[in-house]
Amino acid sequence: MLNVTIRRKAKQFGKLVRTSAVTPRTGRSHKPQLVSDRELGLTFIGHSSFFVQIGGQNLVIDPNFARWLILLKRQRRPGIRLRDLPPIDYVLVSHAHFDHLHRPSLRAIARLTRWRCGRAPQIIVPTHVRDIVARLGFSRIHEMEWWQEFREGKLTITHTPAQHWGARMLRDFHRGFGGYVVRSPQHSVYHAGDTAYFDGFREIGRRLRPELALLPIGAYHPEHFRNVHTSPEDALQGFLDLRARCMIPMHYGTFRLSYEPMEEPVQRLRAAAAEAGVSDRVLVLEEGRTKIFR
Repeated sequence: MLNVTIRRKAKQFGKLVRTSAVTPRTGRSHKPQLVSDRELGLTFIGHSSFFVQIGGQNLVIDPNFARWLILLKRQRRPGIRLRDLPPIDYVLVSHAHFDHLHRPSLRAIARLTRWRCGRAPQIIVPTHVRDIVARLGFSRIHEMEWWQEFREGKLTITHTPAQHWGARMLRDFHRGFGGYVVRSPQHSVYHAGDTAYFDGFREIGRRLRPELALLPIGAYHPEHFRNVHTSPEDALQGFLDLRARCMIPMHYGTFRLSYEPMEEPVQRLRAAAAEAGVSDRVLVLEEGRTKIFR
């Protein structure tokens, strides 16, 4: 019985790989729009990657510019080219999975920032992830536990809980995982990382009151994937629990990580938002186009 299950899953994954390989890559890159110190600029790079301008600082979260994710071809081009990023102050990584912690992208960001302004960015990671990023060229590495805060200048960064797992390989389940809330005096943004729906959304909202919520909506089929990923409807409920001003979806449309159609997550999210009467608070961003919040 076990061998039958393994063969079935291998066949399913092989279909994902073949479909990814023959599907033409779509999308185009843009130069991000730079904002003032009092504005929040949010640019969707693709998958779970964002360029964030907040409190006069430049951040990237879960940056992944890979053309291939091991065997899976990237389906949409990054919304920003690496060379078009300004110098980065902080890099945030939610967990060690290959689609969120892409070492070549991290190394390139550290190298480009150091070349342009003479100093490398700092990187913030969950506990027990330091060894994976230790030799990538960052000036400082900060490991964080849930609810721990990092403060510097105008920014406060809080590591938040999630319902997921952090192993990079098969047996390193000691690695941490989670999301982040980044706050300046004027704005705040929550990046959930990868997570299933859980009661923690309500607690994060109560404690930190994020203005914007970046929530994952893909990789939910087959049904048991929802043990560690939110469906579009789950993500919308998480947004309502958070009581944030706006929801911005992520973790869809870039890599074929599961078996739902690539266009389905956004369609289902729009339908759920309409039913809940919050369509005007759900913003689906085009990759590379900077959204400015004042």
